[in-house]
Amino acid sequence: MRFPLILVSPARAENIGAAARAMKTMGFSELRIVQSQAWQEPAARRVAHGAGDIIDNIRHFETLADALADIDFSVATTARSRAKFRYYATPGQVETLLREKQAWCGSLALVFGREDSGLTNEELDQVDLLTGIPMAQDYPSLNLGQAVMVYCYQLASLLQVQPQRAPGADAGQLLALRQRIDRLLFRLNVEDDEKLADWVQQRLGLLEQRDSAMLHRLLHDIEKNLPDKNSA
Repeated sequence: MRFPLILVSPARAENIGAAARAMKTMGFSELRIVQSQAWQEPAARRVAHGAGDIIDNIRHFETLADALADIDFSVATTARSRAKFRYYATPGQVETLLREKQAWCGSLALVFGREDSGLTNEELDQVDLLTGIPMAQDYPSLNLGQAVMVYCYQLASLLQVQPQRAPGADAGQLLALRQRIDRLLFRLNVEDDEKLADWVQQRLGLLEQRDSAMLHRLLHDIEKNLPDKNSA
């Protein structure tokens, strides 16, 4: 299973090196960078200390959407205050969810935001699940390298077993569900209800493959019996 880590616009080469070192220690090997050339600075390789192969094979992308184009399921790290109305999973919950997803997804990705400002709301909307590390109130944040290590440690066990894809499983099923839900909200005249739309779309990321298939069947029946919004 492919499981790249994606750093969005990292500003400091040292943080990229620290992330690469954490990945190497826990068995991760693919690092993607969005809109940053800091990984080309000597400090990145110096801090990586033994993880130079990860630095050598970094793939650079202009946008997060480009970096996620070949990914079946993605998770983004963010502070709870940025999560708006969306479900917020702990690292332990992420491991449980991804363990089920790897049976029918060929690729997973973990996304980290900018050191100073994290991910924008538009970027958060591009991923399937949000997560964050619970912190003591008097020390509310980790640096990028530390955050990468926490998640690599938590999720490393997912790399140890080759997943068996479920018969008939479709990694595009989740995307199709999202598009179908968008169309349904439009037909129900509730597409402007941001709280409802965010909640529904985020909960879709928690579904198991069998649940997704059953929801497709339910939506089919609803669509068949629902009048067209644009009809006279």
